[in-house]
Amino acid sequence: MPKILAAALAASLLAAPASLAGEMKLRPVAVVELFTSQGCSSCPPADVLLGELAQRPDVITLGYHVDYWDYIGWTDTFGSERYSDLQRAYARNFGSSRVYTPQMVINGEVEVIGSRREEVLAAIAAVGMELQIDLVRDEQYLNIQIGGAGGEEDAVVWLISFITSAAVDVARGENGGRQLAYSHIVTGRQVLGMYDGDNGAEMRVPLMDVLIGDADGVVVLVQREDGRLPGKVLGAASLTL
Repeated sequence: MPKILAAALAASLLAAPASLAGEMKLRPVAVVELFTSQGCSSCPPADVLLGELAQRPDVITLGYHVDYWDYIGWTDTFGSERYSDLQRAYARNFGSSRVYTPQMVINGEVEVIGSRREEVLAAIAAVGMELQIDLVRDEQYLNIQIGGAGGEEDAVVWLISFITSAAVDVARGENGGRQLAYSHIVTGRQVLGMYDGDNGAEMRVPLMDVLIGDADGVVVLVQREDGRLPGKVLGAASLTL
């Protein structure tokens, strides 16, 4: 990104009212995607770990609730077939036909059982992202600037909305009778456009199109596609509104 443009973005952010700036993560080393379910008795420890990772300034977390546990007797209040399909797409790219919960995917490259804390932390420590993404919010728009990576291949720019935290009283199923806490719950996932590896990308999105449902935050994520399957995450940034 040109120095003048970067300086202008920084100045805009500093000048924005605190209520507009929100909490940002602009230089993370990892994006951790957790596939979880309210109907899975093995998932609560991974849900807790995701909440802890969310406190790190260098990690962006996303909780995808799948729907394939609903048959047990409890319909996940955040579950979606789309997120189950995303997990299956990751599995195919990892060379597997098996999906399970809790599963964490780090930077689109590494998959780990989500409750295995030390393995998750080791996976995060072993990855990194070079792509720079800057976000600036004004009263009507979210402005996105993505720097070029000197020939990095093209990739997809995703806009992902999330709810920062929620507590759910589960009435039935494996977790029946428990109140479970969740963080960074994905409520929507949409393509913004393509990322040009040589020239970067610049996008402006109306705020009314950013937040889906009760969402109070967004992640902008640049990710390769391997044969139309989700691949390596090249860069990410998040904003809690």
